[in-house]
Amino acid sequence: MAGRLEGKTAFCTASGAGIGRATAIAFAREGAKVIASDIRMESLKGLSEEGIAETHILDVTSTQSVERTAKEVGKVDILFNAAGFVHHGTVLETSEQDWDFSFDINVKSMHRTISAFLPAMLEAGGGSIVNISSVSGSVLGVHNRYIYGATKAAVIGLTKAVAADYMRKGIRCNAICPGTIQSPSLDVRIADQAKALDQSEDEVRQDFIDRQPMGRLGTAEEVAASAVYLASDESSFTTGHIALIDGGFAL
Repeated sequence: MAGRLEGKTAFCTASGAGIGRATAIAFAREGAKVIASDIRMESLKGLSEEGIAETHILDVTSTQSVERTAKEVGKVDILFNAAGFVHHGTVLETSEQDWDFSFDINVKSMHRTISAFLPAMLEAGGGSIVNISSVSGSVLGVHNRYIYGATKAAVIGLTKAVAADYMRKGIRCNAICPGTIQSPSLDVRIADQAKALDQSEDEVRQDFIDRQPMGRLGTAEEVAASAVYLASDESSFTTGHIALIDGGFAL
């Protein structure tokens, strides 16, 4: 099926790589006018060739930047929130600065974008908001992901609150909870962990693979497929939902 998002305008964050980039491209291939954003313009190179209509530099940790961008873009039908950061460590390895940084990027960024884009959605009579959470958090406790799990649990709470407040006004808000997904950010994390543990990158990568019940990592495109469904009218009776794209990790 093609054209599932025909006639819709989508605004996407963190479109430079990984899940964010794959989803922006998937939206465009399904007919949406996609406005992609990232903190670095160089990360957005090549997206116009993939059918992306516009690209914007956006710092999701800046309320001023988000509000300015929302005003420039205007009404959208779909808001896709993918910006995030994975902190490693336990409570005893976490500073207040770590806590504040992670919550600002992973949670408050979504508060900023939803606050900025929601009024025009309401005025237009509806819209779909899709947030990237994680299987790590309220779904499943994961070793060494103290702050990350807390932030992603908060994303689920935020998602359900928006869904409850605005479902009678045409707004749907859902969250996707991926397991471990192959991405450039994962490659960086693997390299850092290998150095810290004095292991090879292949050994560390295999550890990530071994904890996945399916015996492989997920792909950004698999997450993007779920985002297309939640953004489209096919999911018109779905709100406040968390979609597990985790290869059975939470079982």
